[in-house]
Amino acid sequence: MRTTFRSRLLTTTLFVGAVMAAGSASAQQVDSTVTPGAPAPGVVTQEGADTSETSTGDIVVTGTLIKNPNLVQATPVKVVGADEIDLRQSNTAEGLLRELPGITPSIGSAVNNGNGGASFANLRNLGSNRNVVLLDGVRLVPAELNGRFDLNNIPLALVDRVDVLTGGASTTYGADAVSGVINFITRRDFAGLEANASQQISERGDANVFRVDLTIGANFDDGRGNAVFSIGYQEADPLYQGDRDFGVLALSSATGGGGGSGTAVPSRFSLPGQGTRQVNATGTAFVPGNAFTAFNFNPFNVYQTPFERFNIYGAANYQVSDDVEVYTRGIFSKNTVETIIAPSGSFGFAVGIPLNNPFLTDGLRNTFCGANNISAADCAAAANPALTPGAAGYRTVTSALFRRATEVGPRVSEYTTQFFDYRLGARGAITETIDWDVFGSYGESENLQAIQGYTLNTRVRDSFLANNVSSCFAGTAAGCVPINWFGPENNATWTPAAIDFLNETSTVLTRTTLAQARGTISGDFGVSSPISENPISFAVGGEYRKYGASRRSDTLASGGDLGGAGGPQPNVDGSYDVYEAIGELIVPLIQNRPFFQDLTVEGGIRYSSYTIDAAGDPGFNTTTWKVAGSWTPVNGLKFRGNYARAVRAPNIAELFSPVVTGLTNLQDDPCATFNDNGARIRPNPTGNLRAVCLAQGATAATIDSIAQPISGQANSTGGGNLLLQPEVGTSWIAGVVFQPTFVPRLSISVDYFNIKVKGAITQPTPGDAITSCFGANAGSPPAGAATDPNCTVIRRDPLTGGLNGDPNTTPGLFLTQSNLGMLKTSGVDVTANYAHDIGFAKLSLAGTLTWTDESKFQAVPGSYVRDCVGYYSANCGQPIPEWQWTVRGTATIEGVDVSLLWRHIGGTRYEGAADDFAARGFTTASRAIFQGTLPATAGVLAGEQVNFNRVGAKDYFDLTSRINVSENLTFTVGIQNLFDIEPPLVGGEAGSTTFNSGNTFPSTYDTIGRRYVMAAKIRF
Repeated sequence: MRTTFRSRLLTTTLFVGAVMAAGSASAQQVDSTVTPGAPAPGVVTQEGADTSETSTGDIVVTGTLIKNPNLVQATPVKVVGADEIDLRQSNTAEGLLRELPGITPSIGSAVNNGNGGASFANLRNLGSNRNVVLLDGVRLVPAELNGRFDLNNIPLALVDRVDVLTGGASTTYGADAVSGVINFITRRDFAGLEANASQQISERGDANVFRVDLTIGANFDDGRGNAVFSIGYQEADPLYQGDRDFGVLALSSATGGGGGSGTAVPSRFSLPGQGTRQVNATGTAFVPGNAFTAFNFNPFNVYQTPFERFNIYGAANYQVSDDVEVYTRGIFSKNTVETIIAPSGSFGFAVGIPLNNPFLTDGLRNTFCGANNISAADCAAAANPALTPGAAGYRTVTSALFRRATEVGPRVSEYTTQFFDYRLGARGAITETIDWDVFGSYGESENLQAIQGYTLNTRVRDSFLANNVSSCFAGTAAGCVPINWFGPENNATWTPAAIDFLNETSTVLTRTTLAQARGTISGDFGVSSPISENPISFAVGGEYRKYGASRRSDTLASGGDLGGAGGPQPNVDGSYDVYEAIGELIVPLIQNRPFFQDLTVEGGIRYSSYTIDAAGDPGFNTTTWKVAGSWTPVNGLKFRGNYARAVRAPNIAELFSPVVTGLTNLQDDPCATFNDNGARIRPNPTGNLRAVCLAQGATAATIDSIAQPISGQANSTGGGNLLLQPEVGTSWIAGVVFQPTFVPRLSISVDYFNIKVKGAITQPTPGDAITSCFGANAGSPPAGAATDPNCTVIRRDPLTGGLNGDPNTTPGLFLTQSNLGMLKTSGVDVTANYAHDIGFAKLSLAGTLTWTDESKFQAVPGSYVRDCVGYYSANCGQPIPEWQWTVRGTATIEGVDVSLLWRHIGGTRYEGAADDFAARGFTTASRAIFQGTLPATAGVLAGEQVNFNRVGAKDYFDLTSRINVSENLTFTVGIQNLFDIEPPLVGGEAGSTTFNSGNTFPSTYDTIGRRYVMAAKIRF
């Protein structure tokens, strides 16, 4: 799938040469980056943006269905224009959005373990399922069961601008727009040919990204019609964590030393009353004590996932008559994303070991027998190699096995997504001031996950069932090969036949569909307020959407037989549809009066009726509404405000997913007395704590030897809930826009936002589940807690007493979906833009700042209200800084643009180090992660002074130059992460597995390092 960098660079060179040869061809005049009076590159406000038509000629104003090119709303909209997109040279929409203040990084190219082959955006840290992504104001088919659109499908080559609207937008766009919308606006009436080629490479010669796009468009029939067609290709190479010194070794957040996984090499086995013991390097006996050598999984994982994309976009519009126009748009893309993680194996599930297993030495056998109270005579008799199952004297012992099958190789999931979405519509005029618009669209997304390199739990168990080195007992799977799980890595039993027996390719197919239709009438009746010049504008309409989604897993994936897959992926099938009625009104009350240059009020309402395709489900009805207003007392000063009620209907995953046991993040188990490296961390549990641990499934033989969750991950059980109802969000925004007449081309906006979601569809955090049982100090449960349902719902591994193990026997934490949650966020957005012509140069400065005051979550009433601003943890997921900003300064001199982007991410600290750590579910022993000097086990980082409890502020600078060689040729060159700022170190268990990888947070902080960008663009 990959080509070499040299061939790609040669392709780029040949392309540029051809472009230069064509330099004499006619083309449109190249616009300079900064034109006085026009918006500067960077993030601007809607006041500074061009509210334009799309490639189909459709006027789009984000946040309303009223199509008025002169409309400037009361709701603030951040706008990323075409120049900013060009200067950033982002290759995916997710990569562009994740760097904007106010957007928390979500699943994307920097996420490896937890990436399902799609990219999403998380607006205001309220969840990627609480915003809507639009293309020209219209939804596209989601990528997965949670109803989220895959940003990999956005055709960036045709995007003219990106509008980001904060706050409830459900009135305009329907359910899910609780935190806002992200609207990609395509170019309008494109005519000509444009070709782009770009290459990015790190200073170290890796992390290559290559992209090429070709767009052609034309007007026809004397300008009555326009058609545009675009095709693109992109590929990105993997960047392994082992390729960076800060990622070579998995560091433990708890100790600062070499961490990794307790699923180790050589094998570890559980022994009743002794915890887990690791086999020595020769496979002849157990290492004394509980200590073991953790497996370093980092080098197998990646900081940048391999990615390949083919995309096609086409659009056309035609003026049938003076009053009727037809339009159409089609998108197709095929994306391939690979995730690469450390080898599979046995992650603590139970195996039956015959005492006459041919690889079991006398020393190991005697230890197993002693721990299981088998007499020496019976143990010796059971070692007879002639015994088979059912024979007198045949004995087995049951043990939890922890062993990486490194011999099989890494686990690779290849996600291939084929996506298409087609739209057809017509619009026209009813009167000179009233228009109509009707369209329908249909889209499908099909994601095929090919899972390779995973050992099968059933095959691992079968490979123990042998009394000789060449064949397994009768009743085992066909092709069974005995394997020496007690011996060293790559011992002689790991033959090609054994590896082939242990693993199979598994597949999961996820398919989603969206059919939708909408009809609107908008405009004005020519009626206005007596003291206003502009008429009252309105929009009314109806909308229909039908969602369908299914997941089809083969028996290996659905049955949970894949070792280390994080739980089974059962089949899911569900659908629902919704009928909606919409109304919007904008009323200019006063205009051009003293202290009332403009006073405008807005309103909107949407009624929705949902039908859930499930037996006995009556569905539900919802109503959303908004009121807003703006007041301009004098030219250049505007006050604005907005209050909205939004809803989010439960998606198909939340409704229809079966209850299964998977993995969640948990660093500290109050019942554990040993850490993940086998070292004692606290005394054995006593009193109420001991009673609770026993009530949860620990036994007298395991209670004093429970280990912390492996790699900061514990089992958890949860699933969908057909009783879920829509959640309700309320948002209000108040702000001011200042455009002083005495400083031309300066604009400043300041807006306060406040969003709260009640009845939120959520599940408890791991910290909530622990605190609800073990008390505020997560280690001192109250009297009677052993019978408390909040405690007994937590179920432990019967073999080890821990919260890891076979999902069939170890449900772990119970984290179910409910409507009992609460989410809240508030803060201030500041946007400033300035442009000035100093004669020999045109200068511009554009900046946007977000101060986040609170980002709160409460799982159920009465539980702790967790505020994640300024913190990172498994509960908060990833760093949520209080301060973020981006500032771009650009100078244009004779067709050359030189631009510097400054991106600031405020400092954060570990949640366990908070002043109210006990209420947040942290014990005194676990509140501090680590601070000190990394020991020798940290390899190249040895001796470095670190503080895993705190991440300082980070500042990144990107320097870009765009050179207009001629009217039809532009070169762009740049250096990203100019000062090669390395990411902060926090170890591997400080946050959630999805975002805390390679000892840092790769989605938040740059792990690639300094890299160079080269691009060429030709236009005819």
